[in-house]
Amino acid sequence: MVKLDRIDFRILRALSVDGRMTKAALAEKVGLSPSPCWERLRRLEASGLIAGYRAEINLRKLPGAVTVFVTIELDSHAVARFQSFENTVSKHPEIIGCWAIGGGYDYLVQVVASSIEAYQELMETVLDASDDIARYYSYIVTKTVRSPAAPLHLFSEQSDD
Repeated sequence: MVKLDRIDFRILRALSVDGRMTKAALAEKVGLSPSPCWERLRRLEASGLIAGYRAEINLRKLPGAVTVFVTIELDSHAVARFQSFENTVSKHPEIIGCWAIGGGYDYLVQVVASSIEAYQELMETVLDASDDIARYYSYIVTKTVRSPAAPLHLFSEQSDD
Protein backbone atom coordinates (compact mmCIF):
# COMPACT_ATOMS: atom_id res chain seq x y z
CA MET A 1 0.00 0.00 0.00
CA VAL A 2 1.25 3.45 -0.92
CA LYS A 3 1.73 5.93 1.89
CA LEU A 4 0.01 9.18 0.96
CA ASP A 5 0.44 12.67 2.32
CA ARG A 6 -1.65 15.79 1.82
CA ILE A 7 0.18 16.75 -1.38
CA ASP A 8 -0.51 13.32 -2.89
CA PHE A 9 -4.19 13.87 -2.11
CA ARG A 10 -4.05 17.31 -3.72
CA ILE A 11 -2.63 15.71 -6.86
CA LEU A 12 -5.34 13.03 -6.88
CA ARG A 13 -8.13 15.55 -6.32
CA ALA A 14 -6.83 17.88 -9.04
CA LEU A 15 -6.55 15.05 -11.57
CA SER A 16 -9.96 13.63 -10.66
CA VAL A 17 -11.46 16.98 -11.65
CA ASP A 18 -9.28 17.57 -14.73
CA GLY A 19 -7.25 14.62 -15.97
CA ARG A 20 -6.02 16.64 -18.95
CA MET A 21 -4.31 19.21 -16.76
CA THR A 22 -0.74 19.97 -17.86
CA LYS A 23 2.09 18.97 -15.57
CA ALA A 24 2.93 22.64 -15.02
CA ALA A 25 -0.67 23.48 -14.09
CA LEU A 26 -0.82 20.48 -11.77
CA ALA A 27 2.40 21.50 -10.04
CA GLU A 28 1.10 25.04 -9.55
CA LYS A 29 -2.26 23.80 -8.27
CA VAL A 30 -0.68 21.55 -5.62
CA GLY A 31 2.06 23.99 -4.63
CA LEU A 32 5.13 22.14 -5.92
CA SER A 33 7.71 22.82 -8.57
CA PRO A 34 7.20 20.73 -11.72
CA SER A 35 9.98 18.18 -11.14
CA PRO A 36 8.92 16.98 -7.64
CA CYS A 37 5.29 17.04 -8.73
CA TRP A 38 6.14 14.86 -11.75
CA GLU A 39 8.01 12.39 -9.51
CA ARG A 40 4.99 12.10 -7.20
CA LEU A 41 2.67 11.64 -10.16
CA ARG A 42 4.87 8.86 -11.59
CA ARG A 43 4.93 7.18 -8.15
CA LEU A 44 1.12 7.33 -7.93
CA GLU A 45 0.81 5.87 -11.43
CA ALA A 46 3.41 3.14 -10.77
CA SER A 47 1.62 2.12 -7.58
CA GLY A 48 -1.59 1.57 -9.54
CA LEU A 49 -3.46 4.20 -7.52
CA ILE A 50 -3.94 6.17 -10.74
CA ALA A 51 -5.34 3.46 -12.97
CA GLY A 52 -5.65 5.53 -16.14
CA TYR A 53 -6.89 8.66 -17.82
CA ARG A 54 -10.02 8.76 -19.91
CA ALA A 55 -12.68 11.07 -21.23
CA GLU A 56 -16.07 11.14 -19.55
CA ILE A 57 -18.52 10.50 -22.36
CA ASN A 58 -22.07 11.83 -22.10
CA LEU A 59 -24.00 8.77 -23.27
CA ARG A 60 -27.24 10.77 -23.42
CA LYS A 61 -25.77 12.53 -26.46
CA LEU A 62 -25.28 9.24 -28.35
CA PRO A 63 -28.39 8.30 -30.31
CA GLY A 64 -29.97 5.12 -28.96
CA ALA A 65 -27.40 4.51 -26.22
CA VAL A 66 -28.80 2.68 -23.23
CA THR A 67 -27.22 1.91 -19.87
CA VAL A 68 -28.47 -1.11 -17.98
CA PHE A 69 -27.53 -2.39 -14.54
CA VAL A 70 -28.01 -6.11 -14.13
CA THR A 71 -28.07 -8.14 -10.93
CA ILE A 72 -27.00 -11.71 -11.48
CA GLU A 73 -27.37 -14.76 -9.30
CA LEU A 74 -25.32 -17.82 -10.16
CA ASP A 75 -26.72 -21.32 -9.86
CA SER A 76 -23.87 -22.43 -7.60
CA HIS A 77 -21.25 -20.83 -5.40
CA ALA A 78 -18.48 -23.16 -6.48
CA VAL A 79 -15.28 -21.32 -7.35
CA ALA A 80 -15.34 -22.76 -10.88
CA ARG A 81 -18.76 -21.16 -11.46
CA PHE A 82 -17.49 -17.72 -10.44
CA GLN A 83 -14.41 -18.09 -12.64
CA SER A 84 -16.48 -19.25 -15.60
CA PHE A 85 -18.89 -16.34 -15.29
CA GLU A 86 -16.09 -13.78 -14.88
CA ASN A 87 -14.34 -15.21 -17.94
CA THR A 88 -17.54 -14.85 -19.97
CA VAL A 89 -18.05 -11.25 -18.81
CA SER A 90 -14.50 -10.28 -19.75
CA LYS A 91 -15.17 -11.15 -23.40
CA HIS A 92 -17.86 -8.48 -23.93
CA PRO A 93 -16.78 -4.83 -24.22
CA GLU A 94 -20.39 -3.71 -23.76
CA ILE A 95 -20.04 -4.84 -20.15
CA ILE A 96 -18.22 -1.82 -18.77
CA GLY A 97 -18.40 -2.75 -15.10
CA CYS A 98 -18.79 -5.92 -13.10
CA TRP A 99 -18.65 -6.23 -9.35
CA ALA A 100 -18.90 -9.31 -7.15
CA ILE A 101 -21.27 -8.31 -4.36
CA GLY A 102 -22.52 -9.69 -1.08
CA GLY A 103 -26.18 -10.01 -0.32
CA GLY A 104 -28.98 -11.49 -2.38
CA TYR A 105 -27.11 -11.46 -5.69
CA ASP A 106 -23.64 -12.50 -6.74
CA TYR A 107 -22.80 -9.78 -9.28
CA LEU A 108 -23.77 -6.29 -10.30
CA VAL A 109 -23.03 -5.68 -13.97
CA GLN A 110 -23.13 -2.41 -15.89
CA VAL A 111 -23.84 -2.60 -19.62
CA VAL A 112 -23.80 0.10 -22.27
CA ALA A 113 -25.50 -0.90 -25.50
CA SER A 114 -26.54 0.85 -28.68
CA SER A 115 -30.19 -0.09 -28.10
CA ILE A 116 -32.50 -2.21 -25.95
CA GLU A 117 -32.41 -4.82 -28.70
CA ALA A 118 -28.61 -4.87 -28.64
CA TYR A 119 -28.72 -5.26 -24.85
CA GLN A 120 -31.10 -8.23 -25.16
CA GLU A 121 -28.88 -9.86 -27.79
CA LEU A 122 -25.90 -9.45 -25.47
CA MET A 123 -27.77 -11.06 -22.59
CA GLU A 124 -28.82 -13.97 -24.80
CA THR A 125 -25.19 -14.42 -25.87
CA VAL A 126 -24.00 -14.32 -22.26
CA LEU A 127 -26.69 -16.78 -21.19
CA ASP A 128 -25.75 -19.14 -24.02
CA ALA A 129 -22.03 -18.90 -23.22
CA SER A 130 -22.43 -19.26 -19.47
CA ASP A 131 -24.62 -21.97 -18.03
CA ASP A 132 -23.80 -20.58 -14.58
CA ILE A 133 -26.59 -17.99 -14.35
CA ALA A 134 -29.64 -18.95 -12.30
CA ARG A 135 -31.44 -15.64 -12.83
CA TYR A 136 -30.84 -12.03 -13.71
CA TYR A 137 -32.76 -8.78 -13.36
CA SER A 138 -32.30 -5.78 -15.64
CA TYR A 139 -32.59 -2.17 -14.52
CA ILE A 140 -32.61 0.33 -17.38
CA VAL A 141 -31.20 3.74 -16.53
CA THR A 142 -33.76 6.42 -17.35
CA LYS A 143 -31.84 9.38 -15.96
CA THR A 144 -28.35 9.96 -14.62
CA VAL A 145 -28.72 11.83 -11.36
CA ARG A 146 -25.10 11.66 -10.30
CA SER A 147 -22.06 10.18 -12.00
CA PRO A 148 -19.43 8.33 -10.01
CA ALA A 149 -16.43 10.22 -8.73
CA ALA A 150 -14.02 9.10 -6.05
CA PRO A 151 -14.83 10.88 -2.76
CA LEU A 152 -11.16 11.59 -2.05
CA HIS A 153 -12.02 14.00 0.76
CA LEU A 154 -13.03 10.99 2.86
CA PHE A 155 -9.51 9.59 2.79
CA SER A 156 -7.38 12.67 3.34
CA GLU A 157 -7.56 12.20 7.12
CA GLN A 158 -5.46 9.06 6.71
CA SER A 159 -2.48 11.09 5.54
CA ASP A 160 0.69 11.11 7.59
CA ASP A 161 0.79 14.90 8.08
